[in-house]
Amino acid sequence: MEKLLVEGGHSLNGSVRVSGAKNSAVALLPAAILAESPVTIEGLPNISDVGTLSQLLEEIGGTVQKQGQDVYIDPSRMISMPLPNGKVKKLRASYYFMGAMLGRFKKAVIGLPGGCHLGPRPIDQHIKGFEALGAEVTNEQGAIYLRAEELRGARIYLDVVSVGATINIMLAAVKAKGKTIIENAAKEPEIIDVATLLTSMGAKIKGAGTDVIRIEGVESLSGCRHTIIPDRIEAGTYTIMAAAKGEEVLIDNVIPQHLESLLAKLREMGVTIESLNDQLIVRRSNPLKSVDIKTLVHPGFPTDLQQPFTSLLTQASGTGVVTDTIYQARFKHIDELRRMNADIKVEGSSAIVNGPVVLEGAKVKASDLRAGAALVVAGLLANGVTEITGLDHIDRGYENIVEKLQDLGANIWREKMTEAEIEQFQNS
Repeated sequence: MEKLLVEGGHSLNGSVRVSGAKNSAVALLPAAILAESPVTIEGLPNISDVGTLSQLLEEIGGTVQKQGQDVYIDPSRMISMPLPNGKVKKLRASYYFMGAMLGRFKKAVIGLPGGCHLGPRPIDQHIKGFEALGAEVTNEQGAIYLRAEELRGARIYLDVVSVGATINIMLAAVKAKGKTIIENAAKEPEIIDVATLLTSMGAKIKGAGTDVIRIEGVESLSGCRHTIIPDRIEAGTYTIMAAAKGEEVLIDNVIPQHLESLLAKLREMGVTIESLNDQLIVRRSNPLKSVDIKTLVHPGFPTDLQQPFTSLLTQASGTGVVTDTIYQARFKHIDELRRMNADIKVEGSSAIVNGPVVLEGAKVKASDLRAGAALVVAGLLANGVTEITGLDHIDRGYENIVEKLQDLGANIWREKMTEAEIEQFQNS
């Protein structure tokens, strides 16, 4: 196991290129199951989640070949093999195998998904959608069994706006007979990305990116080439880092429209941001003023940027209130920030941040992916060295984060943990 060390106080300058979107990648790879000939996805990030999903595709008979940032998948010999646990437990997005395998094989056995521990994130809306399409869904010995003699289009209203459920239902519905209408659908850019791939395969989908998606089922889907969108959460994280410690940072391979809610809040704080076609230039020229944020479904403020943004708020003058309406338990990073001298208290689904404070380097633990990003932001700001364990969480979503930050001028590096440190980490 490794830990991450960050020496604070170094200014960031230069440019950083954003990788392909993690939240798209974890759905695009399972979507390839639906094709009857090879699919090539260009620009996939080199992160552990992509590796895990590629291994799962191989477990059910697929051929997966990687060439740089491109992944070639031949699904022609895939079979509906049960995926009870093991790698499925490593990430929550393994649930996309349910919709994809149900669409292709009319059956699937998938272990209950793992991933970051962010409190209750039930898959009841996924199951509601599968059952509306004609599947029988049962929970047997810790695995979800899906069976259908045939899938038929249906009108499905999501009680809760859910990215996962919207995509999973799309994956199953593209091969269902007749028309499916998903109402109260999520509108995130990653949904449009998945719909674009499926359309290139031959699916008939209208309305992706709105709250009503219409799908006309087709009998077969063929392979294609698809280029993934840039990762708006990675782009947002580097934008926050540049606001924290940047003199002038150019962030390349960005779709600025995907970050409007974040950019508006940063400008409100006093950060100078110039938006170009596919780039952002971030300059910090003024003392930061505190702001309030509330996470909402897209196009609102993303819950995945709440934690890194909280670290930035520790440097702003005044009191800021961070309210997470998506995952109310997403405040495990707060105790770690307090170890670094942050003045934050949690009240219900809100964190109250007082600033500015001088952060001090400390030994801290990343409890999940975006908490890890928050601690890196804090480490860049702190006096001395911050030691971050739980690095496997960060590697799930940020490609080459150490090298990218080093290129910007940060003093950040990995070290192997001693046996005593590993034992302490596992018992904490």
